[in-house]
Amino acid sequence: MTETLISILMARLSSSEFDPIIGNSMESYLIDWLSLIFRWVHVITGIAWIGASFYFIWLDNHLQEPPEWKKNKGIKGDLWAIHGGGIYEVAKYKLSPESMPETLHWFKWEAYSTWLTGMVLLSVIYYLGAESYLIDREIADLTQLEAIALGLGLIFSSYIFYERLCKSRFKNNTRLIAVILSIVGVFLVYLLTNLFSGRGAFIHFGAIIGTLMVGNVFRVIIPSQRALVSAIESGGEPDPEWGQRAKLHSTHNTYLTLPLIFIMISAHYPHTYAHSLNWLILLIVCATTAFVRHYFVLRHKHVNKPQIITASLLVIFALAYYLMPPRIEVGELTVSERGVLNEQVEMIVLDRCGSCHSAKPTDEVFTIAPGGVVLDNLEQIRQWSGRIKARSVDTKDMPFLNKTGMLDEERVLLGKWIALDDLDR
Repeated sequence: MTETLISILMARLSSSEFDPIIGNSMESYLIDWLSLIFRWVHVITGIAWIGASFYFIWLDNHLQEPPEWKKNKGIKGDLWAIHGGGIYEVAKYKLSPESMPETLHWFKWEAYSTWLTGMVLLSVIYYLGAESYLIDREIADLTQLEAIALGLGLIFSSYIFYERLCKSRFKNNTRLIAVILSIVGVFLVYLLTNLFSGRGAFIHFGAIIGTLMVGNVFRVIIPSQRALVSAIESGGEPDPEWGQRAKLHSTHNTYLTLPLIFIMISAHYPHTYAHSLNWLILLIVCATTAFVRHYFVLRHKHVNKPQIITASLLVIFALAYYLMPPRIEVGELTVSERGVLNEQVEMIVLDRCGSCHSAKPTDEVFTIAPGGVVLDNLEQIRQWSGRIKARSVDTKDMPFLNKTGMLDEERVLLGKWIALDDLDR
């Protein structure tokens, strides 16, 4: 059956009606579908992984001292909760239960699946499409192979460094480790933004964080839990250090979740990654979001410090104010001057943007107008003028990696025309 379906598909793809899209267009179409499928799975597994992380940190910090009869059974803390129309009783043992249950649920595949799908996405979008998404020759003149090697090298070398640091003689000095990791993080962000495109740099820092987190699960948390279970099953005395190591690295993961989520969505916001100080913006947002996570960790322990949220919001508002594009001042134009300007703008947009943003794109990557933005005439340009200003005038991240060579003078002209159009409205 499978062989028959494959034969039908191959025959269909090789038929004459598909000839126009064979080659680069078909390749782009298939890559789009691969991206969609793996991004979908990546988001689903990411929700499951981060959701589990949030839940267990909340659970651990809400445990209450149990009654004496539970203490006699080795229970360290318990918790009662209601959800979905039912009441739950949860208990955490200090080391081991009286006997191992027949079914023990492990939380690991969420982490593994998120990382694996993320690496597939990284490969499909940023490595296969390195010339379009990863390499910015105005930043560094890299070949595709060089960019891929640098990306993967930084991801895995960062993890090796982190793991060695956590096993070093400083392993019990959490503050010193935090300082060292912060310094290394600053260095990595600055290095990445001077090697790759803005979005490529951001996503690679996210890949580094994600690799550290999944490494904690694979190399520390799960092995510690397996050692604990094996000791219980063999009737031996569990080593408390196993649980302590697992909890320490789980805590690391907790503080990395919100920065990672920001990086996952940052590709939609060019005013962050396309800015000349994108490395500093990334550091500020990551530090702020980790600080916000700290607020909730404290709150779980019944320590309420709203000043953390207030300070975080002030930082974000200050950042937004700093990134605000300057107001474009324009004078009065005659009717004929306005007509000439309209013609100039239409010509610029058709020439620089039309290969992608058209009802019939001619670009080798985009077979459908990105975001549904079609700019085939002046009315359509006027309809999307706000988006054009944000992406082509303010952040200058469009045209995509400036592959059509839009000049600064043309961006100024677009900004002037949009400002005049706004005044007319």
